[in-house]
Amino acid sequence: MSYLNVGVSPGNVAVYHGSNMKVMDRRVRLAELVLRCLICGLALVAAVLIGSDTQVKVIFSIEKKARFVDMKALVFVVIANGIAAAYSLVHAVRCVVVMVKGSVLFSKPLAWVIFSGDQVMAYLTVAAIAAAVQSSMFAKFGQPELQWMKICNMYGKFCNQVGEGLASAFLASLSMVVLSCISAFSLFRLYSGSKNKNVTRW
Repeated sequence: MSYLNVGVSPGNVAVYHGSNMKVMDRRVRLAELVLRCLICGLALVAAVLIGSDTQVKVIFSIEKKARFVDMKALVFVVIANGIAAAYSLVHAVRCVVVMVKGSVLFSKPLAWVIFSGDQVMAYLTVAAIAAAVQSSMFAKFGQPELQWMKICNMYGKFCNQVGEGLASAFLASLSMVVLSCISAFSLFRLYSGSKNKNVTRW
């Protein structure tokens, strides 16, 4: 059975319903590919900057070493961004394959998997950056009421590199949120196409 000259197989929904839809689909796929590559790069940079950050300070002949593992929030950021980078790389390869093949059919189950994965990654990266920023504020400004001292006065290089990593992680997180909106659009327009098809039948 066909709908507007596009074949529909069981379990699949035609993405193209005309030349305008074809152009829009190409733009959506290109935007998705660019965002996934951007997220992969930014998340990897964030993980490397924070994960490799160390500084040694000698205080009263005692050597103290600051590492990212000393703050659990930074460990969370490194793990979350490592996962986000790997996840984005896998889907970037998928996007390239789909664009090269020029497939006009898109599976609803696959769309749900991509949408769910993008939502999980968006929440994960946002939670990680929120926790790390809060911990970093304590490190930068301290908490006199709880007698928590500032540590960035002593470990300036360490804090600066962490700040650069968090900036990269924030951009990756923001891009992940935008990407989750694109995957939501890609999913729900499949159902919009099915609805239009049913109306046409009547």
